[in-house]
Amino acid sequence: MFPAEFDYERAESVSEALEALERYADADVEILAGGHSLVPAMKTEGREPDVVVDLDVPALDAVNALDDRTVLGALTTYATIADSGAVRSTVPLVAEAASEVGDLQIRNRGTIGGNLAAAHPGADLPAAVLASDATILLRNRDGKREVPATDFFRGDGETAVEPGELLAGVRVPHADGGGFAYAKKTHPATGYAMVGVAAVVETDGGGDGDADRDAGGEGTVSSARVAATGAVDRAVRLPSVEDALVGDPLDSAPIDAAASEARADIDPERLRADASASAEFRGELLEAYVARALETAADRAAGDTPTA
Repeated sequence: MFPAEFDYERAESVSEALEALERYADADVEILAGGHSLVPAMKTEGREPDVVVDLDVPALDAVNALDDRTVLGALTTYATIADSGAVRSTVPLVAEAASEVGDLQIRNRGTIGGNLAAAHPGADLPAAVLASDATILLRNRDGKREVPATDFFRGDGETAVEPGELLAGVRVPHADGGGFAYAKKTHPATGYAMVGVAAVVETDGGGDGDADRDAGGEGTVSSARVAATGAVDRAVRLPSVEDALVGDPLDSAPIDAAASEARADIDPERLRADASASAEFRGELLEAYVARALETAADRAAGDTPTA
């Protein structure tokens, strides 16, 4: 299908993009980053914006690895994030999630800013930025605004971005050791997550890999952040899972116990049901993939599994 007619604006700087948003404040405006989400929506899902503002802003296509944080520009592609040595060494969970998006063509075109702004319920990167305790960086005519990832996702296609604002980037703090993982049950047709789980677990001591997880290890969990995508209408943190992990060794029994808490913070009525999976099956997938992500994070914390 062909999209409906629309006016086209090309912005070559953040200020030009903000000027366009202000100029068309009374119109239905969409921002075009990589087009991974917007173009299919315009062609097959009935999205009919009055104006499309195409971002061609080199300053937003950048990776800046600093001492304690890495800043990813909104136009940084999934492929760049997945392949960047700087990202893989400082915020490897984000790199791993980016490597799981779609196929090679999509990863070469789609961007982190577009992925987060589209807020698809099964998108991969929202779970990763939640588990990474990231901050979303916004720009507007008055300056800048920062929104914690925990406050950013409001629902299917709904975010904290206000009219006239532009998502400019993501700031991700560096983890303090421990392990991480992104585990995903991929929809075979769309590539989105039927359920995906991102985990960052920090421990106060070492372990012995598989033997450690069988017999109980020396290190105990000092902090944990676990987030899920695909289960409900937006990516969410799973605080009951996180709380169940803290204070215990990162071995098999505590992991299984924590995974059993995966549905504790989710109203059963909110679990997604569609042609690919019932709500009950998604709940079962959620528990299984929480366990899978935590097992990989445990192995990485013990140094037994390669990082992203």
